[in-house]
Amino acid sequence: MNLLQYETSPYLLQHANNPVHWQAWSEAAFEQAATENKPVLLSIGYSSCHWCHVMEHESFENEEVATLMNNLFVNIKLDREEYPDIDHLYMDAVQAMTGSGGWPLNVFLTPDKKAFFGGTYFPPMRAHGRASWKEILINVSQYYSQNREEVEQQANQLMTHLAQAASPAKMKATLSFNMDDNKQEIDQKLFEKIMANADKEYGGFGKAPKFPSTFAIKFLLVYYDKYGDADALKQACISLDKMALGGIYDHLGGGFSRYSTDTFWIAPHFEKMLYDNALLIEVYSIAYSYTRNHFYKNIVEQTIQWLEREMMNTEYAFYSAQDADSEGVEGKYYTWETEELQHILQDDFEFAKQYFQIQPQGNWEHTNILYTTEAHAFSQNPTSMQRLSIIKESLLEKRNLRIKPLTDDKILLGWNALMNQALSLASLIFDNPHYLFLAEKNMAFIWSRMKSEEYFLFHTSKNNQHKIPAYLDDLAYTASALLQLNTATADTQYLHLAREVLTYIEGHFFDEKDVLFHFANTKFQNVRVPKKEIYDGALPLLMPYYARYFIIWDSCLTNRVG
Repeated sequence: MNLLQYETSPYLLQHANNPVHWQAWSEAAFEQAATENKPVLLSIGYSSCHWCHVMEHESFENEEVATLMNNLFVNIKLDREEYPDIDHLYMDAVQAMTGSGGWPLNVFLTPDKKAFFGGTYFPPMRAHGRASWKEILINVSQYYSQNREEVEQQANQLMTHLAQAASPAKMKATLSFNMDDNKQEIDQKLFEKIMANADKEYGGFGKAPKFPSTFAIKFLLVYYDKYGDADALKQACISLDKMALGGIYDHLGGGFSRYSTDTFWIAPHFEKMLYDNALLIEVYSIAYSYTRNHFYKNIVEQTIQWLEREMMNTEYAFYSAQDADSEGVEGKYYTWETEELQHILQDDFEFAKQYFQIQPQGNWEHTNILYTTEAHAFSQNPTSMQRLSIIKESLLEKRNLRIKPLTDDKILLGWNALMNQALSLASLIFDNPHYLFLAEKNMAFIWSRMKSEEYFLFHTSKNNQHKIPAYLDDLAYTASALLQLNTATADTQYLHLAREVLTYIEGHFFDEKDVLFHFANTKFQNVRVPKKEIYDGALPLLMPYYARYFIIWDSCLTNRVG
């Protein structure tokens, strides 16, 4: 029996009608596996994941495949955005086993939650040297039943390796309080490392696929501000320009897709994530503060307008993501047939064709992604800008009649905090009281709707159901957002709340035997190997080695707000 119908996660609900007997993550599922002497198949993804949809359609909706899965395994579906601690552990496991990772993440576990085999997407038929999903299911089941001792041994070795990797070498607690020692030298080395990886022609860093890399761009902007290095500002601006001109940016509706599949920022992976757009609003705002380039201001305005229009509920909380797919096709909502554009735009078609790089046979997979170039975007006069605005409005009106991609409407604390901070900062830089209004209303939602008596704050909220204790990044981002709100409003209530958050972090996440903080609340441990995050990923890391200083600094707030 498929039990996902009782869940709130949009990703789990997408799978609620699969013939697979999916369950949500629970102790009962693992107890069932032990009773039935079966391995567990843990399949992890998220609602806007294109390849998750592909594997669902090819395999999880197939009756024959579902029967095989139901007979051989206890099957668990997990939303990685709901349980990032579980996703972290088993992503690390698969990467250790295979050298690569991604989503969907399919991991085979013993009944005591130890991983022994896994991978990402598996095709329905053998292809490109990759075994089919049915072959994987049969082979894993047979290997588990016939080589149980070996499976347990391998699983134990893997878990030992993950435990060692999850606890970096203990740092001495005698860190110098003089944080400026060699600071310029450290900054210069970081700058050199970033620039060595910079694409100086097309912006960004490294080769395709290209992600926004907002942390690197922000570092370059701050580096320019501190040391006046023109190359730092130039690389940051090239990156910001190319992204906003490319197909990764939605030229009609505003907002950025998650990443570009090519070097030139033309063909995006079309899902739109809240956290990406929060971080991009922040760096475009900072870039404007240094350059006074109104192009950056327009990008911020359009992105916030999209968020208000499509990603915000009536209580000023922001949804998590919009899907890459609609009607089962990636990017269908955002792309255009040339004949369709001709029919809609009539006399304006030739102008739009030049501006948006429209090709008769399509500029991407026989259809057209709207993107432009510096030569077109930065050479328009007021008359042509007005014409372009009318064209965009016409196309957006037509696009709104299409079947829209799914919006993942769960509210994640950390991602809302990132957006809150971006809005507060933008309100200061652009002297825009509306942005500050949104930030204050959003923070009011957090403290009225996501408060927990047992765990201080909840990680997620949907349909007035609040669950899962907040993780470290949720709380770190919330504290940072509160400090930014205090700066924007001069209202000391936000300092009081920031102190509450930091005090709770110290009491429930700090490891007295280490300088690093646990990722999950010590009262809420889902996995055998607690994670201590030390790297930036898609999201910024606010509490790595210097986490202790947040608490020390917080104690100084007493003199300011006590």
